[in-house]
Amino acid sequence: QWLEHRIEVLVRRSQYRLKKIEHRLEVLDGYLIAYLNIDEVIRIVRFEDDPKAKLIERFKLSEVQADAILNLRLKALSKLEEVEIKAEHDRLSKERRGLKELLKSDDLQWERISEEVRATRERYSKKTALGRRRTTFADAPEIDVDLDAALVEKEPITIILSDKGWVRALKGHQDDLSRLDFKQGDSLRYAVKAQTTDKLILFATNGRFFTLEANQLPGGRGHGEPVRLMVDLEQNQDFAACFVHDPERRLLVASTGGYGFVVPESEVVASTRKGKQVLNVAADEEARVCVPVDGDHVATVGENRKMLVFPLSEVNEMTRGKGTILQRFKDGALIDVRVFHKKEGLTWLDAAGRTFTLGWSDLREWVGARAQAGKTVPKGFPRSNKFGPAFR
Repeated sequence: QWLEHRIEVLVRRSQYRLKKIEHRLEVLDGYLIAYLNIDEVIRIVRFEDDPKAKLIERFKLSEVQADAILNLRLKALSKLEEVEIKAEHDRLSKERRGLKELLKSDDLQWERISEEVRATRERYSKKTALGRRRTTFADAPEIDVDLDAALVEKEPITIILSDKGWVRALKGHQDDLSRLDFKQGDSLRYAVKAQTTDKLILFATNGRFFTLEANQLPGGRGHGEPVRLMVDLEQNQDFAACFVHDPERRLLVASTGGYGFVVPESEVVASTRKGKQVLNVAADEEARVCVPVDGDHVATVGENRKMLVFPLSEVNEMTRGKGTILQRFKDGALIDVRVFHKKEGLTWLDAAGRTFTLGWSDLREWVGARAQAGKTVPKGFPRSNKFGPAFR
């Protein structure tokens, strides 16, 4: 079928070329007549009312020839040379004879096809620049693509988690949550702005991290569903943090006993409903803090309202364990932790919900080394002993 197609292409190409040659030969014949009778042609063009008809009548020309002569500029007409016209005429006549013979003979057509195929093979052989391989074989690159996320349409949502552990996803990023309806005796705990392609991370008081796909959460109609149906969390445990996963971020996790460490957030993602144990806690303690690491210093505060500030470099980075002591307590427990930049100062929300920042020069009284007891919190620090929301 391919060879028959090549024959058809050859025949049509030859017929097209033959028509072009015949038209050109007709024009050349007209040029030759004009060259041999240049003075008469100029006179007719200049003085006759209908030079085209006069040229046809006077020299027995065709309309094609007459049009070709009339379209010539005088400058070109004066440069016509009989030798060049005859040379081109002879060359095209020879080509025309060859094309006519080709179109009449099947043997000549197959011979021409063979020559073309052979020429193509030689042109693109491995010995030529065109045919030589210009690429190399190599191992395929490793491309990490989350196909599940790629197939989910990205849309903004607001994830709601209540005090009693009911979760739902509202469409859009909601700022006014005052009209949210909850079951009797329940209320809002976390409201997280996310996208349907995100992963939701839950940090439990037993030190485990749980992962939920945002697109699989129940819709905003009704009160949602109990999150304990989605993860295996003991009844005596609760959630200490809820946030959208950022694989490039690091987290600081700590227990009520004052122990903690830094962990890459990519290491806390759980693949099963059982979650992933990251922070090991003693029987009489619980996981209390999970905050993003964005800064170079750490501020800790306990139930005894003692605050301590020390360099982040003193905190170990681990993937699992108990960690090292961040702040030492004789009584009470660790309440909150904040990582901040020294040049920007320590920020918290006061009792009225206003942002308050204490510069480094005002923080020197609380600056020390990790594992110290700290000093009483600054004047105006919230009675809740918390810095405020860690994730924004």
